[in-house]
Amino acid sequence: MATVHSIPSVDLAEFRSGDPAKKAAFVKALGKAYEEVGFVAVKNHGISDQLIAQLYDNVRAFFQLPSSTKSKYEIPELAGQRGYTSFGKEHAKGFDAPDLKEFFQFGQSVEDEDPVKDAYPNNVTVKEVPEFTPTLYRAFRGFEDSGAALLQAIAIYLGLDEHFFDGKVHNGNSILRAIHYPPITQEPASAIRAEQHEDINLITLLVGASADGLQILDKQGDWVPVTSLPDQIVVNVGDMLQRLTNNRLKSTTHRVVNPPRELWNTSRFSIPFFLHPKSDMDLTCLPQCVDATHPAEYPPITAGAYLDERLREIGLKK
Repeated sequence: MATVHSIPSVDLAEFRSGDPAKKAAFVKALGKAYEEVGFVAVKNHGISDQLIAQLYDNVRAFFQLPSSTKSKYEIPELAGQRGYTSFGKEHAKGFDAPDLKEFFQFGQSVEDEDPVKDAYPNNVTVKEVPEFTPTLYRAFRGFEDSGAALLQAIAIYLGLDEHFFDGKVHNGNSILRAIHYPPITQEPASAIRAEQHEDINLITLLVGASADGLQILDKQGDWVPVTSLPDQIVVNVGDMLQRLTNNRLKSTTHRVVNPPRELWNTSRFSIPFFLHPKSDMDLTCLPQCVDATHPAEYPPITAGAYLDERLREIGLKK
């Protein structure tokens, strides 16, 4: 396997190739990466370069709008789960200082008769950037499709049925988040733009950020910079999957650091896709991941209850 700044790289086309040997090799490589590192770079992920370029163009256009315009799309009762969240509202679990970012969130659009539709708020449409919402929708569906394939490979690796996750993530409570880290205009109190944290969800898919800054904490306790190649997305394990697998698959600690002083006048944009299951998914540790040597580390909880708990911990929900 090739590496990108110590992150293993895999080719999703091998999993989808129809060749049993290539599929098995992909499953083994992906599982090993998630046990040992928690992050992996994925090529041939199925999201076109053109769509990614359109996504970043529209994200930049939205965040360049005046604050008074953006604030129209901030709806406090949605706890940041749809629409705009202004600068300094969110902080990492265990930290009081807010992260130096503003963001916009786009969620699931249920298009069949699934009753879970009633549980989700409507997405927020931005009138000033007409292509913003439709581009977010197309990207959401692309990430959702790639993420489902990766979860199928993870299921095989864990000794589950390949389609174990399919029904749980279909119409799941996933979120596409567009983040803007504004230019630094004065001496910052910290070198950190987004404090160290682990993601809440099953897996996170991140298409190349517009600037460096992402770092992961390796097993030796060192911070390692992460930059995906232009044709790759970075995919990491979240806390829900770590919990479900009783710590077999690692939810890796990561953070975003400030750029060098000469780049303080630049913005950083990042667009992670947080793949969540439906809220009723049982996150009880899988029997396959529990034995005498590895007793269950977590009490039973549903995905919805866990998400609610974590949103309160990071300050988005009161």
